[in-house]
Amino acid sequence: MSTPRKSPKRPAIRTTSAAADRIADRPVDRPVDRTADDEIWPRVTRELADDLAVDALARDRAGKAPFDEVARLQEAGLPALLTAPGTNRRGADWPAACAVVREISAADSSVGELLAHHYALSWSSRFFDGPARDAGTPLANGLPLDVRTAEEHWLLAGGVEPPRNEAGPGLTLSPADSGGGWILDGSRTFASAVTVADRLVVGARPGGSGDLFVVLVDPAGPGVFTDAGAERVGQRLAGAGTVTFDRVPVPPEDVLGSLPHDEHAVAPYSTLAPLALRLLLVHVGLGIAEGALAEARDISRAGQSGPAPTGGTGGPTDGAPPVGAGDDPYLLLAYGELATAAHAAAVVVERATDALAHGLLGAWSLGVEERADIAVLVAAAETVAGRAAVHITTRILEIVDGTAGADARSGGPGFDRFWRNARALTAPTQAAHRLRDIGDHYLNGTHARLTLLA
Repeated sequence: MSTPRKSPKRPAIRTTSAAADRIADRPVDRPVDRTADDEIWPRVTRELADDLAVDALARDRAGKAPFDEVARLQEAGLPALLTAPGTNRRGADWPAACAVVREISAADSSVGELLAHHYALSWSSRFFDGPARDAGTPLANGLPLDVRTAEEHWLLAGGVEPPRNEAGPGLTLSPADSGGGWILDGSRTFASAVTVADRLVVGARPGGSGDLFVVLVDPAGPGVFTDAGAERVGQRLAGAGTVTFDRVPVPPEDVLGSLPHDEHAVAPYSTLAPLALRLLLVHVGLGIAEGALAEARDISRAGQSGPAPTGGTGGPTDGAPPVGAGDDPYLLLAYGELATAAHAAAVVVERATDALAHGLLGAWSLGVEERADIAVLVAAAETVAGRAAVHITTRILEIVDGTAGADARSGGPGFDRFWRNARALTAPTQAAHRLRDIGDHYLNGTHARLTLLA
């Protein structure tokens, strides 16, 4: 029998950037405006991750829409974390946002995924509406989307371009009969948070072709219908679903920006949008690996007996008594391998994170060459971290099965959750495509396409 977990588990390996480790010395003993004090975010994140870890397995098995999880995020103020620094506000930076996503994902990767999509979408009005808007020209409603999202305590969901494998014309816009604005129609499946979102950010084309318009939609408004769809193998609490828009009015002030149909006319800075989302999801995968490794370590530390040591031929040593899990050389070898894989993935991911953060600071001055370098680093991070997440969660199942016995095979410790989540998260990414792009850039100097497709 395995020893039940009595306290939340923290990641086994801490290789996050310095932004994730700046913890305020003072206790949280009063309400605070967390958007004005980025030093509080690491502490708030760890407290929430501890809270999510306690009942993560039970919530995963229940498979309900993540209303409770979103309420916990909003109570902690994490959806408001990523706002651009400016007068009277101090937004946390992108590396800090990535660290938050990774920490939350180690406890519950479904919550980490919906937070990742939220952070990427919150930057939409800065990615898609040109230098004037980014320099401070307000939206018609008076605020850039990220600032308005923080002040309204919204959780965002949606997506700009439809996936490559999605059939049909996607979402379309037609001119409103009177008063200006547009009418939104169509249906699209989204990977995260649409069942619980406060606002949707979606891309649609007038008449189904031409330039892409990025618009903000209230999911509770008339003509918006959301279907959660079938139960997913993994990432069950991410809030995925299909949204149908039936003649939904979009006023001019809810048009966040537009993108030219010709990809060669798209500014390199705008094409950082899918890279930002991809990198945030890489941090989700790395969090899964670190969370699984930490929980398995605690099971092994709990004093269960491991298999007897093997002889020189690889078989059990005759008559040798079982050894403690912490003394089993083969178990130590396995943990050494997995910890090294996690460390290596973290280094690659953090290099890509630093590069993206630098590119985002450059904003509209970002060049094609720098954007290409960022794309290659993000692709490398996806490949390395994705493989590490699947490998680590697979090996963890074997290790726990060996130390916890029948209880693990019956689903006792719940380590299948990490494996399912890693598989579900990484399945849409074709590692071969990423590696081909990396090789083409390295060998031939070819740039990845300037596209909004993730």
